[in-house]
Parts: sequence; C-alpha cells; structure tokens
Amino acid sequence: MHLAIDPGTTHSAFVQFHNGKVIDHGHLPNAEIRQILIGREYTSVACEMIASYGMAVGASTFETCVWIGRFIEVARTPVRLCYRKDIKMYLCGSMRAKDGNIRQRLIDIFGPQGTKKQPGKTYGIKSHTWAALAVAVYAAETKEK
Repeated sequence: MHLAIDPGTTHSAFVQFHNGKVIDHGHLPNAEIRQILIGREYTSVACEMIASYGMAVGASTFETCVWIGRFIEVARTPVRLCYRKDIKMYLCGSMRAKDGNIRQRLIDIFGPQGTKKQPGKTYGIKSHTWAALAVAVYAAETKEK
C-alpha cells in the first residue's frame, strides 16, 4: 500500500493507493496524519514538497514545511518529496495547469466520480484530496530523480 500526502499548516489530505486504485482518502489534522504514518508501514510514502519560486512567502508556508519534516521523521519508509511543478508537467504537460486542470486529468484517468448509489473510483474525493491523488499518481508512475 502506498500513501500520498498533500501537506497543510494544520490539516493534510491523504490518499492510500494500491495497484492503481484509491483504497482510502481524507483530510485530517496533521497530528492524525502523523499517527497514520507511525502506525503503519507503507510500501512507499510520497509527499508534496514546498518549492521557492523567488516570491515572498508567509508563516503558513514555513508551518507546512515543519509538518513535512515531522511526517518524514516518523514514516517507517523513506518519503519521496514531489514538487508541484513536476506533478503539473507530468499530468497536464504544462506548468500553467491549475487545480481544475489537474482534477480533470485525474477524472480522465480514473473515470467519473459517480454518485452515492453508483460510486466511481474517486467518489468522495474533494478539495485538497485531489492534490494528494495527483501526488499518488505521479509517485506511482515516475522514477525518483
């Protein structure tokens, strides 16, 4: 089982991914994500990493960096850090891709989300969890640099 994380300042999105399928997903407080990492050994762990593009950043960016470090510290397998620019290029072929473009590309890959009566492979995924799924797909389908 693989784990992908889209980190945030207080909460992070995660996707548990196996054989190209979403097994579990959610958006939890960072302390709970940390407990998931402590409690289970994954085949691989991938986490979106912060990158500087020369712009000023605020305290929330540094808080997210601290949480990424805390996740790495407790993971029972090496954590692959994935940069957003690489994910955008891999999935959409453009650095200008926005969240909506990435979400649409993931729907193209996995099919429609579906409904409660007929859930699709990505049923229930929303907001930051799409970013975690993008990390999962990128990490599963590419080699580490």
